[in-house]
Order: sequence, then C-alpha cells, then structure tokens
Amino acid sequence: MEGNNKRIRLLDILRGFAVLGTLGTNIWIFAHLGDLSYVFTYDHYVWWESFEDFIRIFVLFLVNGKFLGLLTIMFGVGLELKYQQSLRRGGAWPGIYIWISIILIMEGFLHFMLVMEYDILMSYGVTAIIVSFIVKGGDRIIARAMKIIGGLHAGFILLILIQGILFNISGAQISIGDMKEVVILYKDGTWIEQVQYRLMNFLTLRTEVIFLIPLNIFLFLLGVRLMRAGVFSPDENGKKQREKLFKLGLYIGVPLNLLIFIPGGIFDFPVRYLFAPLLSLGYLAVIAKIVERNKEFWLWNKLENVGKMSLSCYVLQNIASVIIFYGWGFDFGNKVDSITIIIIWFGLSSFQIIFANFWLHYFKFGPMETIRRSALKLITK
Repeated sequence: MEGNNKRIRLLDILRGFAVLGTLGTNIWIFAHLGDLSYVFTYDHYVWWESFEDFIRIFVLFLVNGKFLGLLTIMFGVGLELKYQQSLRRGGAWPGIYIWISIILIMEGFLHFMLVMEYDILMSYGVTAIIVSFIVKGGDRIIARAMKIIGGLHAGFILLILIQGILFNISGAQISIGDMKEVVILYKDGTWIEQVQYRLMNFLTLRTEVIFLIPLNIFLFLLGVRLMRAGVFSPDENGKKQREKLFKLGLYIGVPLNLLIFIPGGIFDFPVRYLFAPLLSLGYLAVIAKIVERNKEFWLWNKLENVGKMSLSCYVLQNIASVIIFYGWGFDFGNKVDSITIIIIWFGLSSFQIIFANFWLHYFKFGPMETIRRSALKLITK
C-alpha cells in the first residue's frame, strides 16, 4: 500500500471502471426513454430468437448491478480512508464526514430533479451517514451489522424469488408496472415537464433507492473490511485476498448471474440485487490482476483520472445521455438498435476519459468535486 499521504492508484482505476460500467446499465434506460423493462427480462424477452434481445441480455449479464455493486464497494473504501485519516489527525468521527454526506444527498437531489430519476447519490449519502456510525463501533459491530442487514436483505430477495416461482410473476414485473406514459413523456415532453414529473412523483421514483439502502450498507461495510484486510495492497497478502475474490466471482458469481438467461424474468431481482455483487468482487480481482501485470499500460492513467473525478463523470454521462436520447435533445430514443446503443456507450465512455484527462491537466479537482469542496468550506467555517 502506498503511503498515507498518497492516493492508492488501484482504487482510482477501479472507480473509473465502475463509473463507466454503470452507464452500461443506464444506457438502456435512456435509449428506451425511461422504460425500465429493458434492464429486466420479464418483457421483450425472446433472446434465442432475436439477435437484438440476445445482445441486450448478454450485456446486462455482464454489467447490470455488477459495476453499481463495485462502485458501492468503492464508496465504502472511500469512507474507510476518511475514517483512518480522521484517526491519524485526532479529529472527531464522523464529524465533518456527516456534512460531506449531506452535501452528497443535496447533489443527488439536484441530479434526480434536473437529470434522471434513477440517481444513486442520495441513497449513497444516507448510507454513508448510517455506516459512519457503524464503523465507529469497531470491527465486531461491523461484522454483526453485516450479518443482520445482509441476512435481512438476502431473505427478502429470496422471498420475492419464491413468490415468483409459485405464481410465475417476477418482482420486476410487479414493481415496474406500465411504462407507456413515461416513454411518451421523455419522447414528447419538454425538459420542464420532465422535471415536474420527477418532483410530483418523488416518493414513487425513490422506491428503489430506499429499497437498496440495506444492500448499500452491506456493500459499504464490505468495502471497509476489504480495505482493512489489505485487499488493495500490492504485497502477497493482497494477492492472496484478491485470488479468493477471483474464485468467488468465477465459480459462484458467474453461474448465479447466468440465471438471467432463464425465460420469464423470475431471476431478475435476485440477479440484480443479490447475485450481482458476487461478480462485482470478481471484477475487482480481475481488474487488479490485469493492472498488476501491465502496470505501464497507457489506459490505466486515463482511467485513474476518471476515478479521481468519478462524481463529475457520473453526472456528465447522464447529462450527455438525456441530451442524446430524449425528445427535447437529439431524439434518438427508441430509434437505435442494440449494437448502436453499445457503440454510444463506448463513445460516451471515451468522451469521459478524454474530458477527465483534459480537465485534470489544468485543474486539481473535477468540477463537481471542486463545488463540493467549496460548499464544505463554507459550511464548516
């Protein structure tokens, strides 16, 4: 591990991958004008007959929930770094970290209102406040919280799975409902009308992020424990830990996530909300191994900069997506096939890499990161 005053390169690279990877899921929602059924499989699902659906489901098998899980774990790692920094400086904990989390909630609300209803920042802000107090209790409290909260979340998802098997109805099918009005809004509505829709349906549209808080708490705490276990260290212990994660992802994560290909969408919820994080850990180990073997590869420095301004890139990719697909923008929604959607995803990812490296060539922090630091200074004066 690098010295206390230096950033850990691997962490920034992982954040970079995670941010770009989350767009691999969200891009399907944007491209289909807010229709959530396109990131699940209970509808539009004849992949063995349709090349379009096969490509979509295959990409979702690789990304849906996996990079979001990785990003959530990395937020937990960031929290642990802040906690250790506070201990070294002898400061109060959670102290100023509460204000950081409150600012994150406010940023998330603005992002939700002005850009997209599937914002994750508000949920992360609430989760961070809860986890900051759990971490203060020590390792035993962390382990106990993970067992209780993780067990409750897993039990709830398994109940949904059992219900789906018994009644042949997927959890996604029950919770999403008819998306026709949403599609019309994002195709023909103005930006102001879309903002009004998100504000008027705030609680309904925040259902998923509220539902995700227990999982987020578990993954934040997992990030804390991975950091304390030395998973990100270049030493032999770190390598052994990452090898365990690789096997977990390969031998357990991959088979469980392949259940997404079973017709009917019965495994939609378990794959996204229970099995995906197992593959997230596998991705973490694979990325770390590749970086370790090819340390001087040019792409790592580029992704490192994306990781350094991950908040800015997350918001930027969503702003760019709504402009490309929604009716008041370039109006590509529901007009492009699966291959084109993937090309746009890679194009936007390349744009973010270029933007992040250009910006950090001239500035020390990303634009959103700079605003947050300025707001924090004003609040804590």
